[in-house]
Amino acid sequence: MFEVVIGLEVHTQLNTNTKLFCSCPTSFNHTQNTNTCPTCLALPGALPVLNKEVLHKSIMFGTAVDATINRDSYFDRKSYFYPDSPSSYQITQLYTPVVEHGSLEIDLEDGSKKTIRINRAHIEADAGKNIHEGDISKVDLNRAGTPLLEIVSEPDMRSSDEVILYLKKLHSIVRYLDISDANMQEGSFRVDVNVSIRPKGDEKLYTRVEIKNINSFKFIEKAIEVEVARQIDAWEDGTYEEEIAQETRLFDQVKQETRSMRGKEEAADYRYFPEPDLLKAVVSDEMFEKYSKIPELPDEKRARFVSEYNMSEYNAGVLTASLEWAKYFETMMAEGASAKNAITWLTVELQGRLSGGITPETSPISAQTLATIVKAIDDKTISGKAAKDVLDYRMENEMEIDAIIEKLGLKQVSDTGAIETMVDEIMAANMDKVEQYRGGKEKLLGFFVGQVMKASKGSANPQVVNEIVTKKLA
Repeated sequence: MFEVVIGLEVHTQLNTNTKLFCSCPTSFNHTQNTNTCPTCLALPGALPVLNKEVLHKSIMFGTAVDATINRDSYFDRKSYFYPDSPSSYQITQLYTPVVEHGSLEIDLEDGSKKTIRINRAHIEADAGKNIHEGDISKVDLNRAGTPLLEIVSEPDMRSSDEVILYLKKLHSIVRYLDISDANMQEGSFRVDVNVSIRPKGDEKLYTRVEIKNINSFKFIEKAIEVEVARQIDAWEDGTYEEEIAQETRLFDQVKQETRSMRGKEEAADYRYFPEPDLLKAVVSDEMFEKYSKIPELPDEKRARFVSEYNMSEYNAGVLTASLEWAKYFETMMAEGASAKNAITWLTVELQGRLSGGITPETSPISAQTLATIVKAIDDKTISGKAAKDVLDYRMENEMEIDAIIEKLGLKQVSDTGAIETMVDEIMAANMDKVEQYRGGKEKLLGFFVGQVMKASKGSANPQVVNEIVTKKLA
């Protein structure tokens, strides 16, 4: 039996307006090589100037993961040559990063919790982007110099499930802090996975393989499973030392395999040395005081939802996993919907109707609209069953909820006089069943209630119907 050992490096693009060391914009999807200047192109004589906003956002993250925030941190040069790095080095933080020794707690499926240690979070400049078109390769340097916060975990994860729980929690935290949009498709949240295996009970760390730049939770999970299987097969075949090298591999999504990319360098290979063009980054008392006051995080919001709205831990977890859905729910509360019905109609009815990839921003049903439907249920204007028809109709048609209720004839009848008349007529037409009920066959209550609902075409208030039928049959 083998134990899997996994550590992660997560490159989080910070959502500053300008780059790390110059005033070029960081906006995505502009024409290639237009967001550039002498500094991010590394032209001779151009000098970097630190974007203070990057330091502010780093303090916020460090506070969120209960880490040490170094009041003085230093920049280093990491030397390597790739076409997308015009300077042939990367400015990063090796020896004294801004954030060190934090932790993040994940909730395991069995109900227990596990703490994943965070070794560091350091500031570094992103590289450009290589574009391959057939036999031609191009370089877009719009992204060169974009600020990154690289978050490095300890090798504390033991399965792909734990990795995904950790990443989703981390993704949620940076979104709640509003320090990154963490858009994986656009490369704002890129993950390098370091994987190794060892016999159960063995404390030794064996050869680790890095799987580079995976941009979806689904692919991360699959890449880990594929690589673990490869390493176990090599161990069992007796070829582990020959086949498993310390290297960087890519995950082929089509072939479902990892493929060697290059040998994994050690720190010495990068020839790190202190960055000569930058002073140390200083976190003043005033800066620390201001930026360590962070907004409510997912765990805190989940605990508040459980306490304030009397909801289950599970529902609170579903609602707070995404900042957008948490805000959606809070908007429904502000609109006056009841918490109990809002939870059901958001997590079951609405989300059950939305296909993958639809966010609160792109949903055809706004929080205000869903709150209006829920309030119509709360005040018994419509039944829960009718509300489903209203929601389905509104998903396809831009119309006010009251107008939809009127158009579909779904307004619930609570007029006791009208309902009593229907009950009297149905009892008169079924006197044999009335006698059977009064003779002890109480299950016939459902028959009479059903007949009244049928006669009213579902518009009668079921609770009122039940009360009147029970009273009259007695």
